[in-house]
Amino acid sequence: MNREPIVAEGGADHPLIDYAQWIYGLHALAVVLGLVGTGAIALRFACGLPSIVAVIMNYARREQVRGSWLESHFRWQIRTFWFAWLWILVTLIVSMPLVLVLVGIALAYLGLAAVGIWVIYRIIRGWLALREGQPMPMPLPPLGSP
Repeated sequence: MNREPIVAEGGADHPLIDYAQWIYGLHALAVVLGLVGTGAIALRFACGLPSIVAVIMNYARREQVRGSWLESHFRWQIRTFWFAWLWILVTLIVSMPLVLVLVGIALAYLGLAAVGIWVIYRIIRGWLALREGQPMPMPLPPLGSP
């Protein structure tokens, strides 16, 4: 199915482009709250209300962007949220048993800091590409899929 590109008349932004901008803004707000608050950036991003609202917004309009270049941004935003959760859980699972030997605390801080830096990178890279009207790279399909 061939759809129209997501561009409004006269080169103005389409409402869904603005919508994607808002989602990046909510994710960025979660990062800023992590920077100024007492929690780690990664935890504020994964558990903070702005990012939870943003990912719900992604799922709510996902069908409307299917087949357009904006689909790649929605997928990028959704994957950033869920992979942040995955890496936080992996970090905690690996570091918790090591807390008994005091290495786990440092490992948890380092792991959460790495996830936070990764989240910041994903938000900046995605937002800049959106502002330039460029799609995000799509992951390769699984082996054996058509």
